Amino acid sequence: MRKQGRRNFLLAGLAAGGALLIGWGAQPPRQRLHPSRALALDDGEVALNGWVALAPDGTVSVVVPRSEMGQGVHTALPMLVAEELDVGLDAVRVIQPPIDKIYANVTVLRENLPFHPDDAGRTAQGAQWLMAKIGRELGIMFTGGSSSVRDAWLPMREAGAVARAMLVKAAAQEWGTRAEDCRTEDGFVIHVDGRSAGYGALAGLAAQAGAGLTARDVRLKEAKDFRLIGKPLPRLDSRAKSDGSARFGIDARPAGMVYAALTMAPTLGATVAGFDADAVRRMPGVLAVVDVSSALEGRTGAGAGVAVVASTWWQARQAAQALPVTWQPGEGVALSSASVLAGLARALDEERGYVYHETGAQEVEGAVRTLRAEYRAPFLAHAALEPVNCTAQVAHGKVRLWASTQVPSIAVDCAARVAGVARENVEIDVMLLGGGFGRRLEVDMVAQAVAVARALDGQPVQLIWTREQDTMHDVYRPAALARFTAQLDEGGNILAWDNKSASGAIGHQYVERSLGLPGVGPDKTTAEGEYDHQYAIPNQRVAHVIVDSQVPIGYWRSVGHSHNAFFKESFLDEVAHAGGQDPVALRRTLLAGQPRALAVLDAAVAAAGRAPDGRAHGVALHRSFGSTVAQVAEVSVEDGAIRVHRVVCAIDCGLVVNPNIVAQQVESGVVFGLSAALGGEITIEEGRIQQSNFGDYPLLRFGQAPQVETVVMPSSAHPEGVGEPAVPPVAPAVAAAVFRLTGKRLRSLPLKVRF
Repeated sequence: MRKQGRRNFLLAGLAAGGALLIGWGAQPPRQRLHPSRALALDDGEVALNGWVALAPDGTVSVVVPRSEMGQGVHTALPMLVAEELDVGLDAVRVIQPPIDKIYANVTVLRENLPFHPDDAGRTAQGAQWLMAKIGRELGIMFTGGSSSVRDAWLPMREAGAVARAMLVKAAAQEWGTRAEDCRTEDGFVIHVDGRSAGYGALAGLAAQAGAGLTARDVRLKEAKDFRLIGKPLPRLDSRAKSDGSARFGIDARPAGMVYAALTMAPTLGATVAGFDADAVRRMPGVLAVVDVSSALEGRTGAGAGVAVVASTWWQARQAAQALPVTWQPGEGVALSSASVLAGLARALDEERGYVYHETGAQEVEGAVRTLRAEYRAPFLAHAALEPVNCTAQVAHGKVRLWASTQVPSIAVDCAARVAGVARENVEIDVMLLGGGFGRRLEVDMVAQAVAVARALDGQPVQLIWTREQDTMHDVYRPAALARFTAQLDEGGNILAWDNKSASGAIGHQYVERSLGLPGVGPDKTTAEGEYDHQYAIPNQRVAHVIVDSQVPIGYWRSVGHSHNAFFKESFLDEVAHAGGQDPVALRRTLLAGQPRALAVLDAAVAAAGRAPDGRAHGVALHRSFGSTVAQVAEVSVEDGAIRVHRVVCAIDCGLVVNPNIVAQQVESGVVFGLSAALGGEITIEEGRIQQSNFGDYPLLRFGQAPQVETVVMPSSAHPEGVGEPAVPPVAPAVAAAVFRLTGKRLRSLPLKVRF
């Protein structure tokens, strides 16, 4: 356990750099238009900047630096470029970027600062500006945090606008006229006298004529002039995913590829004491046996393990199962779910915690009732449908990767370290991801694959985990415990709200194992959704205590919001009942100063209507990743079984790039969140994960999935996150409906009704 200081440590730590930091901070931020490495283009293509290239036939290649894992970025991000470039989406193809700092995800780093959303002071603004600048310097290519559109909104539009200006300038020079006399439409530059030229024909001249143009030289379109943004356009990846031509990580097939399967530590923290490679060398197809444990750093999901390489994966798997391995138990062998929960409870009893938000007084007058409650959430696995895998080749001092990864730049760094080569000698093909949800922010599988490939004679090797290994060697969503106290007046109004929670800190573990940096200070993800809620309560105190354990934890779709929304919204529902108020009416009162959030709540409730006989509605509202979501769950309970029939979800995510994708992500988030709410739980006994496959870690099946209706609120505000915000409200909405049906308060996840 560790106690946290005040938020000022952030700037204090940065200030330690003194004059060097001040001098560096005064320099302009790193540009995001031109890469330091050339794009990999087909013959005849011409790059106009680091995001846009043109082929002679007018095809536009758009660089998309975010991984496609079903969330639609291979459509939404090209739409940003196509809009400003004035081309149709059907003229666009997606290409991969080189590893370069211009493709860094700046937003995700800035958004992880633990400031309250209402804090618009100079300290918050300065820290956010500085973290964005640091993000550009670090150059981490990162897909997560529902940040892809938020981060790309300006740089990709600017890239399209600059490319368009270059083409107009080239045409004007070619025709001997003014650029002001030219316009663009559907891939053509058109002069006022009717002359026109296609983009493909102008590309070479544009690269020369407009070489000096920057984002400062162009004006972006106003929303009223958008022709693509805001339209429900078909996804660019739909055909390939329908006809089977889409290539995921597990589909990589470089020439001469062999396969690797693993035997992995049976308990947390166990190490390899020894193994008998000779016992499997004569098995069919076996080529090599490699201990991959030393390739890993920090507390990874993989842990220690030994790989067997064979001509086919089945041969490798059979040999890995037969390989005699002696394991040395670590300290984790004494760990259990009960001991973790006891540690969280002890921390809440003994420690004050880091206070993320505090307003008003703790001792209030006029309180006639005090309400207390405690909530629990378990560890959760990611359970992405594509098994964990990575393909690697090490030959002649160079590394080639084929990987389904959310962090290509970190994967490249990891491969370079394990292979002992320079970063520049690593190439990566980022394949489609069959689900990520945060698991593929990790690079343990990359380290293992490269370690195996290094032991071979230049042959590429594909390493694949089994489903059981994936479930039992994950980086889990942290278990968490939260306690609430509310003081009410005679009218049931909330006078004071105290919320203290405890869990592990994902950020501390992640930066250590992925970036090689120490995990220090407060971790926003531990208390997000608790300290930054939108309800106007005069006296508040929200704190968190970090409690570390040997369980590897990682980012899970919607991160801390996933359980903190359940805690906060469920307790608010309890407060409403205790104070004799309707839960929706209470929320409306508390949101009086938040008109956008109030509109979201009203839209969801209106669309839901009345619950049919035998069913009940439960309501929850939560803001995460910049977006506000209100959900109404229509639920029945029969013989103790909870059935969710319908979920109405209203979302305000700012200006919408593609409403089809928003609706798809809302549906996905509801189903994902509901799987966890009704059946998700990882338990530990004597250091061993008890769940292994979908039989004991169930996902929602088609017959259990509710009807999901999405209401997208109109907005002209900056686009916000979409991939994760629909996950957090599901559990509290369902729990509220169950209470209305049964009178039972469900304060632990997963939700179970016990009579």
